[in-house]
Amino acid sequence: MAGLDLPNRYNVGADLLERNLKAGREGKVAIHSAGGDVTYGELFKLACGAARTLTELGVRREERVLIVAFDSPGWVAAFLGAIRHGAVPVPVNPLLQRSEDYDHFIEDSLARVVVVDATSEEKLKAAAERAAQPPRLIRAGQISIEDEVAAAPTRRDDMAFWLYSSGSTGKPKAVVHLQHDIPYTCVTYAEQVLGITERDTTFSTTGLFHAYGFGNNLTLPYWVGATTVLHAGRHTPATVLETIEKRRPTLFFSAPTLYNAILNFEGSRDRDLSSIRHCVAAAESLPAEVWRRWKDAYGLTILDGVGSTEMLHIYCSNRLDDVRPGSSGKPVPGYELKILDEEGKPVPTGEAGDLYVKGDSALALYWAQHEKTKRSVLGEWFFTGDRYRVDADGYYWYEGRSDDMIKVSGLWASPIEIESVLLEHPAVGESAVVGVEVEGFTRIKAFVIAKDGVDRGDVLVAELQEHCKSKLQRYQYPHLIEFVDELPKTVTGKIQRYKLREKEATPASA
Repeated sequence: MAGLDLPNRYNVGADLLERNLKAGREGKVAIHSAGGDVTYGELFKLACGAARTLTELGVRREERVLIVAFDSPGWVAAFLGAIRHGAVPVPVNPLLQRSEDYDHFIEDSLARVVVVDATSEEKLKAAAERAAQPPRLIRAGQISIEDEVAAAPTRRDDMAFWLYSSGSTGKPKAVVHLQHDIPYTCVTYAEQVLGITERDTTFSTTGLFHAYGFGNNLTLPYWVGATTVLHAGRHTPATVLETIEKRRPTLFFSAPTLYNAILNFEGSRDRDLSSIRHCVAAAESLPAEVWRRWKDAYGLTILDGVGSTEMLHIYCSNRLDDVRPGSSGKPVPGYELKILDEEGKPVPTGEAGDLYVKGDSALALYWAQHEKTKRSVLGEWFFTGDRYRVDADGYYWYEGRSDDMIKVSGLWASPIEIESVLLEHPAVGESAVVGVEVEGFTRIKAFVIAKDGVDRGDVLVAELQEHCKSKLQRYQYPHLIEFVDELPKTVTGKIQRYKLREKEATPASA
């Protein structure tokens, strides 16, 4: 890839901070947080302190270090310090409710050290006590400061860190990334789509434990010496708007669900978002209607794109001067895409098939998941599990997960397309569409969250069905509609349609 020429001996944990010290940014703010501002010079010393702590605890090269904490300077120091030491940091979602939810991560990673904070310490203490080989717990906020600790002489193709997949089905799988993967995303998406510079301030509502938030609020900004805004805890429309007005970010990253929630939040259109120059959406498909409403409300263009934990960040995206609302845009320079049918042959333009992507930020493997790795990593290509179609102009359109598509009377229906049309109706706040079995035949069912004050009766059901028939192929309308108060989602806002399918498949007497 042009613009990326790494030496064989390369440590990305050291590079992301030392490149800024060499550029004279030691006194520049790297992080804004509730606990105070942290400069690049201070963050470097914190990362060195984390590396020193791991040395004293006897952590060896390539041993895993779990990080279970909300976003903070200590989180960043632990992550970069672990790589500097030559260990492998493994961020995990701190929002899991039960202590037992963390048993799998401790067992799977064989971590000897877990970095926690005040919110996660009790959960992880109990999980650690249950482990066959209990790991040590250290607090992210109590990492010492060291002037300098030598970086481990890792290689550009060495294992650097793990990220766990979202776990929408089954137990989360560890995605293994190498030292060179981070720089690759920086010289592709960050430089050529975002155009990020040291003058930018980034704010991501997706946390650092997630691949999307990790790139938005750590690796991409540090590559160029930008400033980041870290917010500990869950995001709501109120906290997001308050943070934007206080911290004045220039680049705002969020998920479609939260963009929609902000638009529906009382008084949101009167808030000041004038500092933002780019908005970015990923983690799920952005409905064209939400894109249009956001543009109308704030005059801002959302750059929707698609990425994954396995590819580390966004590999297909709209551009500011090349936007097709509702689409995922076009391939990011440095990545190639292809769409194949079930027999592995290219599909005609306009037809849906399975999406494959090629680019050098791809995972090396799924940890201890040999069969899954063989099915997903096919030479230079990664099988995404997403179904897409590409139009005559080269824009890619998401058609749902391979296992989310609905076949009705021999024809494929996309739940994403139906959900987007439902969302255009003024009575609908959110929706999720799945295929259900009715007397042996597949039928389309929509679960709908109606807006406040709306009558959820048969009249609205008929109205929504006619609305879909007028916008879609007639076989694509929802045969069944159920009004609900909430939809099952992952912590990053993705709708878990499989849970709705499981619910429908459970006999009433069960």
